[in-house]
Amino acid sequence: MLLLRCPLPLLLLLLPLGSRPQKLPTRDEELFQMQIRDKAFFHDSSVIPDGAEISSYLFRDTPKRYFFVVEEDNTPLAVTVTPCDAPLEWKLSVQELPEEASGEGSGDPEPLEQQKQQITNEEGTELFSYKGNDVEYFVSSSSPSGLYQLDLLSTEKDTHFKVYATTTPESDQPYPELPYDPRIDVTSLGRTTVTLAWKPSPTASLLRQPIQYCIVINKEHNFKSLCAVEAKLSSDDAFMMAPKPGLDFSPFDFAHFGFPADNNSGKERGFLKSSKFGRQTSPKPRVDLHRVCIGNKNIFTVSDLKPDTQYYFDMFAVNTNTNMSTAYVGTFARTKEEAKQKTVELKDGKVTDVFIKRKGAKFLRFAPVSSHQKVTFSVHSCLDAVQIQVRRDGKLLLSQSVEGVRQFQLRGKAKAKYLIRLKGSKKGASMLKILATSRPNKQAFPSLPEDTRIKAFDKLRTCSSVTVAWLGTQERNKFCIYKREVDDNYNEEQKKREQNQCLGPDARKKSEKVLCKYFHSQNIQKAVTTETIRGLQPGKSYLLDVYVIGHGGHSVKYQSKLVKTRKFC
Repeated sequence: MLLLRCPLPLLLLLLPLGSRPQKLPTRDEELFQMQIRDKAFFHDSSVIPDGAEISSYLFRDTPKRYFFVVEEDNTPLAVTVTPCDAPLEWKLSVQELPEEASGEGSGDPEPLEQQKQQITNEEGTELFSYKGNDVEYFVSSSSPSGLYQLDLLSTEKDTHFKVYATTTPESDQPYPELPYDPRIDVTSLGRTTVTLAWKPSPTASLLRQPIQYCIVINKEHNFKSLCAVEAKLSSDDAFMMAPKPGLDFSPFDFAHFGFPADNNSGKERGFLKSSKFGRQTSPKPRVDLHRVCIGNKNIFTVSDLKPDTQYYFDMFAVNTNTNMSTAYVGTFARTKEEAKQKTVELKDGKVTDVFIKRKGAKFLRFAPVSSHQKVTFSVHSCLDAVQIQVRRDGKLLLSQSVEGVRQFQLRGKAKAKYLIRLKGSKKGASMLKILATSRPNKQAFPSLPEDTRIKAFDKLRTCSSVTVAWLGTQERNKFCIYKREVDDNYNEEQKKREQNQCLGPDARKKSEKVLCKYFHSQNIQKAVTTETIRGLQPGKSYLLDVYVIGHGGHSVKYQSKLVKTRKFC
């Protein structure tokens, strides 16, 4: 099956022009391997090769179109688009190839421009579209023959991107596969060191393909692709300058995108003691981002960190044969404070973020400044359940396991001091938010009903909409509902592993927002609301999230709901 590997004018000339239909040439593997080694072959080309990743550039608000041809019906097809440093809008469509030309029986070919208009003036049938900065893909086990068009647009800024397409996805598998649990575990946390561990990629352990792991460390946020990391690292380099029209760099010039040999013999900078970074070319002081590739090890200690500082860690599995990568689920951790600060002081009425390493513990102290009758502790566990113990002047008052949001109210005592011990999960690192207050009306998190599930009405499902309901409370709160399309094989276990319950609506894409509304009922038996989500695609699966936002601005997420529209109506 064929994805053409030639410039567009040549592609058009290859289309059948005479009265007798011709079969398009099949993929010659030896010729193809020779072509991708020739950097000039795809120079400034609008044709996507079969089974090779291309890298290119978009000017803001200037669309770009790529083509490829599939010869036969029922051909497997996979297309992957990787945004680098800005969100993209992209669309994949297909149109039929003309079988005969209108040469009026003379056998003479039509003019080139007439052929081009015949093929490209039609819009074609849209197969898939996406807006955002995630690595997104289109996969079909049986695609029709035709001329495929991939249209891309960046509305925010000039940006780089990558595209990969293949008609043999089962055998190619250029991207490393993630393990069943793709999270990074923080196994050890010190004042200047963090030890990370992760499960190996099945591509290395089962398929025996050469895989190396690359760790990215920064203080700002997690990254969704190695391409985004490269864009950030190179933001001041010539690599990120907009190419001149007609002089675009070769998509196969991997020196800018891969892992070149480290020729830096100068002094190593930060984070590491014995390893060199794959890319360390006069880093700018303002780009506080570092990457190191460590071979096939699946445990690594990052050193030379600052005490009491939050760092974000991302892990990428890189296939060294294809130079293509897959991102693990990133994590973050705050290094320990200096030794003298072993207990965190809680301020009355202020929410404190707490990070606990796997099987670790954290101690907090709360000392109300005035006499009080009651003390309230509000806890929001972001990931797995955590254990909380509260002692007042040495006496144990509370010992509970907390999952989700819980509030505990204890009897107060004049001049009392409270010691809180938080113990992390055995499964992995724990994150939570906690508030302690002696003021009875001070609430950190919005009140929740006992049942935080989202109910979907199966009989009300259509090909383009689903209807859901959820419970509210007697307190008037703002509710926001978000949707995200997921794969059909997305399951409840994946949903539980990947989601941080403390991330609010501000962490979601604007395109995923459905609506926000205020809701409450004085009659708790009638505190239920319904909503119909429209504009969905037939036969597609969606993950629905409802956030309730309290008066203090803190949000709590209901249990996510996986729904699927009807395929036929």
